[in-house]
Formats: sequence, C-alpha cells, structure tokens
Amino acid sequence: MKKIVLAYSGGLDTSFCVKYLTEQGYEIHALTVDTGGFSAEEIKEMEARALRLGAASYKSVDVTGEYYDECLRYLVYGNCLRYQTYPMSVSAERMFQAMTTARYAVEIGADGVAHGSTGAGNDQVRFDLAFELSGKELEIITPIRDLKLSRQEEVDFLAKHGLQWPEKKGTYSINAGLWGTSVGGAETLTSNKPLPEDAWPVQVTETEARKLDLHFTEGQFTGFDDQEFDGPVAAIKALEKLAAPFGIGRDVHVGDTIIGIKGRVGFAAAAAVLIIKGHHLLEKHTLGKWQLFWKEQLSNWYGMMLHEGQFLDPVMRDVEAFLESSQTTVNGTVHVTLHPHRFQLDGITSNDDLLGAGFGSYGEMNKGWSGEDVRGFTKIMSVPGRIRNAVQDKK
Repeated sequence: MKKIVLAYSGGLDTSFCVKYLTEQGYEIHALTVDTGGFSAEEIKEMEARALRLGAASYKSVDVTGEYYDECLRYLVYGNCLRYQTYPMSVSAERMFQAMTTARYAVEIGADGVAHGSTGAGNDQVRFDLAFELSGKELEIITPIRDLKLSRQEEVDFLAKHGLQWPEKKGTYSINAGLWGTSVGGAETLTSNKPLPEDAWPVQVTETEARKLDLHFTEGQFTGFDDQEFDGPVAAIKALEKLAAPFGIGRDVHVGDTIIGIKGRVGFAAAAAVLIIKGHHLLEKHTLGKWQLFWKEQLSNWYGMMLHEGQFLDPVMRDVEAFLESSQTTVNGTVHVTLHPHRFQLDGITSNDDLLGAGFGSYGEMNKGWSGEDVRGFTKIMSVPGRIRNAVQDKK
C-alpha cells in the first residue's frame, strides 16, 4: 500500500478523498493544517470523521502564528486587496497548508500527497506547486480534479458509504481562516446573483453604531480599544468576533484565476478589511508621497504573486524587506465607527502624523514659505513644459 498524506480540511471534497482513496488501496494519513479557522471541537469532529472514513491516522497542526509572521503582516503592510476588493483570505493560507502538508509527507516517509481541489480553480495550482517544490519526488493525487466530480456526486458517494452530508454544507463550499471566510455556491457560478443571507458564516445581529479604536505599532495591528492581547493573532480573532455581527467585510469578488478563467467567490472578512483600511489611512498620515507611491506598486505585485502561488519565489522576500522597512513610523490609533453592513473611518491619532507638523494648514495658511517662494517654485517646475512648447512651435 502506498502511504499518502492528504491535506484534509474536513469538508466535502477532502472527506470524499479519504473514503475514495482508501477504497483504491492507499494508506491515507489525514493532515489538517489550521490557519486560524478551526475550534478545538471542530478538530475533534474532523478527526472522528477521517478515521470513520478509513484514514490510517489523523493529525492536526496549528500554523497560525507562522502564517501571520511570514505572510499576513506583509499583506497589512502592503494594504493588499486583490483588485481593490478581496483580502486574499484563501490565496494566502493555501500556500501554508500546502507547504506544511509537503513537510509532513517528507517527515513520515510518505510516497505521495493528495488534495481535494477541483480542476477549475486556483488551489490546484497552489497545492501542486508547493508539492513540486518540496525537494522530494512526491506523487500528487487529485481525485476531485481527475474524476471531474460535482458536489452532488460527492454527497451521493458518501451517503452510499454511510455518511449523510448536511444539506447546507453540501450546497456551499465554506473555507474559514484567520484572515476571513470564503463562500462558494450556485450563486457565485453566475454573474448576477448575490449570496442569500443564510449562506454567510455569521448573521447580522448588531443594529446600533459602535465606536472603535484600532491600534498599530510599526504597521502591525496590536489591538483595539483598551483591551490587551497576547499578540496580533489573538487581536485579529477578537476583532473578527466583534465586527462580524455587523455584516462588515462581506463582498463577492470577481477575479482572474491562475489558469486564465474568471472566478467569483463570496467572502466575509471583517477583521481583515477593517485592519487594512485602517492601516492605509494611518499610512496616508505618516508616510511620504513617494513611499506611498512605491508601496502601492510593489504591494499590488506582491499580492498578485501570492495569489498565483508564487510565495516561495525569492523575490517575495525582497519585497517583504521593502514593505517592513517602510513601517517604522506607522504608529498610532485609527478611530472607526461600525454600522450594520458598513463602517466609517473617522480619523487617526499619531505622534508621527505629518499633517500636524506645524508648517501650515491646507487651503488656509502656511508658515514655511512665502507667496513669492511658491511663484518661483512653480516657474521652475514649468521649465520642461515651456521648452517642449518652444520646440513644437518651431515646427
């Protein structure tokens, strides 16, 4: 029997893989890589289900801290939103799940690795690429992709083998992690249908506005209001719990997949969206215009590379070094008001605020120059244009 490590999320696709591959004669070792989306109770349920379906062993590994330190904080530094919309919740965590799965396969001497990705999305490329770069010749097994199965066919297969899949879980593909939850279903396969309210992981229960202060130190989100947290991961989880019932951070993203087709997916990422938007506002007060300009260019490119599975390319470490070096003065508090289904950035308080440097008030007065200084400055700025006009006039 070939020993195979399965990247196991406990969802429909990977549950199918456990049973199907076991029936095909493989020795399946299910590995759940937790990137902040599972509770202890859910882990226990997944273990019981995997073993019931025939897995030879089950193991869970929590890489949330590593995931934040090596990836998420750079997404914050870069204010990274795919197409100015999606915080790349799944794009980021899949690479860490794939890399951890490959390491574990090498560790236990497995013959191969398996994942439950379909043949139409991005995850198949991310998993395959990480497995190929593991340094070992691991066989890559992908039942859902190879058999071209629909979700209903998977549900029927499991029912035939004694596991009744809950109707809602069979209808929607839900992926939860520290940086948000993605939701895919029949509506996201269209161009015009929104997700129904009950498809979202957290229902809107908050009806009154709430003031909120987000704190940042050298670009890292450290907490909110007067609460103290044991690191950024704990602060992010607490913010998500607080803000999700407002329905904040929900949207449906339309993007280009790595393999070239358009894709549409719903996501709920209250903490991620609040942190990125708050951080961006703080940066506009504390960084110079050329820092902001080059950060925007490189951050957009960094997000694209991450989205397309290129996290392991050495150039990503170079961009991360630039992003981190830009965060020295990104310190302070961002004042936010939460409302049902929306939020408002009210302003910031920071000792590094360049707006309060005392040189003047925009549109009102100045203290660092005279009107004649501006007149001369503007005249010098016009020289290249005047030269160009003079040359053109001679033609």
